[in-house]
Order: sequence, then C-alpha cells, then structure tokens
Amino acid sequence: MRGAGRSKVWLGVGGGLGLLAAFVALLVVGTYVTAAGLAGAGGRVVGLAKGAVPSQYQALVQKWGSLCPALNPALLAAQLYQESGWRPDAKSSAQAQGIAQFIPGTWSAHGLDGDGDGDRDVWDPKDAIPSAANYDCKLASYVKDAPGDRTDNMLAAYNAGAYAVIKYGGVPPYRETKNYVSTIRKMEKSFASTKGRVDPSRRAAGAIYYAQKKLGTPYLWGGNGTPEQDGRFDCSGLTLAAYRSVGVTLPRVANDQWNSGPHPKRDELLPGDLVFFGSDLNNSRSIDHVGIYVGGGQMINAPYTGAKIRFDPIDTPNYFGATRPTADS
Repeated sequence: MRGAGRSKVWLGVGGGLGLLAAFVALLVVGTYVTAAGLAGAGGRVVGLAKGAVPSQYQALVQKWGSLCPALNPALLAAQLYQESGWRPDAKSSAQAQGIAQFIPGTWSAHGLDGDGDGDRDVWDPKDAIPSAANYDCKLASYVKDAPGDRTDNMLAAYNAGAYAVIKYGGVPPYRETKNYVSTIRKMEKSFASTKGRVDPSRRAAGAIYYAQKKLGTPYLWGGNGTPEQDGRFDCSGLTLAAYRSVGVTLPRVANDQWNSGPHPKRDELLPGDLVFFGSDLNNSRSIDHVGIYVGGGQMINAPYTGAKIRFDPIDTPNYFGATRPTADS
C-alpha cells in the first residue's frame, strides 16, 4: 500500500548509507546472540491489542469473548476478522451473512437478540457478535469429549460442523478446515494484548538482508518486485517479499500485515519487526504504511511514488505500532 504523507527525510547517501547499513548488520547479529534468552518470555493474554478491533465493536468482543473457557476476546476477534474483515454487510457465495457469516439456517437456530431491542438481525453486529460467541461455546460443549485441543476443535466445528469433529476425533482432515483453525490461532496472537516481551523472530535477520539488497530501488504502487515491474515494490510488497524469502507468508496489504503476529511495545522493538503507520491510532484498518525495523529508531521502507527504498525514522506522529511476524504453522 502507498505511504501517503510519509516523512521525506533522507538519511544520507554514499558513506552515510553504508555506515547505517553496517550498523544494522551489527545490531542484527547482537539481536540473535541474545535471542535464546528472550525466547519463552511471552506474557499472558490480558485483553485486546491497541486498535486491533474497531472501536465500535471492542466492548462487544471483550464482553462476549469471555463467554466460555474455550473462547477468549482475542480469539473471537480473530475469528470475526477472518470471517468478514469486520464488514457487517459481508455476504458470501454460500449465502453466509453479516460480520460473523451465519448461513440462514444456522442463524435461525442460534441467532440471539444481543442488544435486547426485540429482534434478531444477522446484519446487526450487536446481535451477530454475541451470537457468534454463543454459537462457539455451544459447539465447544458439543465436541468437549473429542481428543485434542478444545479451542481447535471448537473452531473446526464452526467451520465443518460438530459431527465432523466427533467423527474424526478432532480437527477433521479437510484442507479448508485445517487452514481455518491454523489461521485463526495464529491471528489470535495478533489481537491479544500481552504483558512482557514477545518471542523474537529467528527469521528476521534474513528478511532485513533481503530488504537491504533492495535499497535504492524506485517505488512502484502495487509493486511486488516481479521482472515485469522491474523489481520495484510498494511498502507492503517489500515487506511481503522480504519475509517470503525466509519462509514466512504475510498478507498483501499493510493493514492486514498488522495481524501477522504479536505486537511488541516501542521500547521492545527488535530488528525485523514490522512497523506501521496510520491516520487513526485507535483503528488498525487506518494503517496505510509499513516498514521493516532495523534498530536505532530506523526502518527500511518503500515510501511513496517518486522515492526509492531507503532508511527512514519510525518516530513520527502517525506511528501506529509494530508486529513481530510469526512463522506459518
């Protein structure tokens, strides 16, 4: 995505650029010397990450996400995001409807009047979000005796039906269902607020190395670095390619990449973290730019049309936060 309004600070050419690149290399080495000491220091879930859930839905997700032991607010948020991308008017080819993507038969049986206004409206998030949580918990009770992780089984039942989970003794061997469960459990980490340092990425150095090789490449809106595009990138195209080079798959656009891992605080940033910028610091859907943190308050990024891939500072008024990408499971 484009980084409109991005700071046009150039950190220097020639020797200055080389010195900064050398500094980055040393910092990355230091990061991975200490990585073993940081691994396993993740904190417990204490709520929803800043801006992860649109403000109009945050209280609903926080309340209803605690409905039963198999569910938590971050998991419910990840599920709703996966189902509809927070779009209350979403409709699928299979006639799934609303923010929680209920099909009519399931809604008829399990839809709630969540806001107490006298109706059950699948298009109203105040009804649909409580209904999704309630349905999750019912499914968890249906498959409680199936072997395996109870939350994985609950999600699998939401996607494939409780009968399939019981029949196969856990998550059924359907590609769609396995991907559904894996994706939501991975995104759960992104929607969760944590205390304590999150685990460092052991692929981050390779992602930085890839991005450093692209310094000086002209920006291209929508660029993925293909030969047809003369190897040019936009901001999220660069981060996607950098992490793909080390076996981590990211979504294509910046505000979706925010959901690719847990969120370290500003004073916990490590080289390789993705850093994000947006117009509304309380809504991750406003994110319009992403770069790769390299240490020292700097990132490598593809800034905007007419600029080249370069180093820029991250401490600007529209700094939104950071994500530490996690490997695919």
